[in-house]
Amino acid sequence: MQLPFLKKNQKKCYFSISEVEKSRGRGIIIAVFYVAGGMSAVRFAAAYGGACMQEPQTTLHLETIGQIRTRLKQVIRGKDEVIDMLLNAVLANGHVLLDDVPGVGKTTLAKALALTVKADFKRIQFTSDMMPSDILGSSVFNQQSGEFKFYPGPVFANILLGDEINRASPRTQSALLEAMNEHQVSIEGVRYDLPRPFLVIATENPVEYFGTFPLPEAQLDRFAMKFSLGYPDPAEELAMLNDRWQDDPLDHVVPVIGCGELLEIQDAVRAVTVERSVQEYARELVAATRDPENGFSLGASPRALLDLARCAQGRAVLNGRDFVTPDDVSSLAGPVLTHRLILNQKSRHAGVSASDLVAAIVKKTRVPV
Repeated sequence: MQLPFLKKNQKKCYFSISEVEKSRGRGIIIAVFYVAGGMSAVRFAAAYGGACMQEPQTTLHLETIGQIRTRLKQVIRGKDEVIDMLLNAVLANGHVLLDDVPGVGKTTLAKALALTVKADFKRIQFTSDMMPSDILGSSVFNQQSGEFKFYPGPVFANILLGDEINRASPRTQSALLEAMNEHQVSIEGVRYDLPRPFLVIATENPVEYFGTFPLPEAQLDRFAMKFSLGYPDPAEELAMLNDRWQDDPLDHVVPVIGCGELLEIQDAVRAVTVERSVQEYARELVAATRDPENGFSLGASPRALLDLARCAQGRAVLNGRDFVTPDDVSSLAGPVLTHRLILNQKSRHAGVSASDLVAAIVKKTRVPV
């Protein structure tokens, strides 16, 4: 059977009618393609309610990504969804904010990720008396040479862990604005490029507010995703206890990937297909947050749309696809959008959260088919 919308010189698809009927709307269609032109698998999927199984270019990296996944699961028990969201952000070259109570493994997860990548890793323990120069670096006068010598700070790293970032003053927090958005820093009138890749993983404690400074909207908007780990279930918590009787699982994590290969994977992720209908769906979700009727006084920015699309590309790669589906977008709408939004007075008085309102937007927005 040939698809009815195929024209001359387009790709022909051969498949059994029974397979189409069985899989319509279920997400997978087993099809054999005979290439004679240029029809995309996504168009086939849109017409017949599923996603064609074809060999994506990104499968070359799936084994490496799977090894990273496995090592992270050995350190953080029972948090597969959280690990996947972190990998989504890494593949999309986005920064991550881990927001949760003390002791659930925020810093451990960030360190485990850093150990799987053979890259320059730095950690900053933020405190209220830190200065911007403690992050960026500073110039020191050398009496022997009679010149100033610049000593780079910890921001000059591939993976930067900012522990308890909300303990730093707004002045110090602002030192990361240029670095996170432009991958460069300006110090004493001189611009310094940061190494590639550059990833910031920050943690904050949402419970203890004494001695903390809320992150400004400009800072929050630079994080591609924000999510929590939560407590483990009883079985996984017991497994964690037994894992740590003798030693720390972090001691056994070895590098899986280098900076060069990680950059290659990130470039491959950028090449993942996002059909126009899926682009419009993502834009509608973001635009809906700007409507006061949906409960927000500040909606998501255009940067949020970019992050949502790129993280959706990362999710597609994690699931072995070279195209983005609407489910990739809707699944990540909460982690990507929620932290950028400000509730209006009516929503605050009603006691609803930004997560609830984003979920309601996703529910009522028409999904492309």
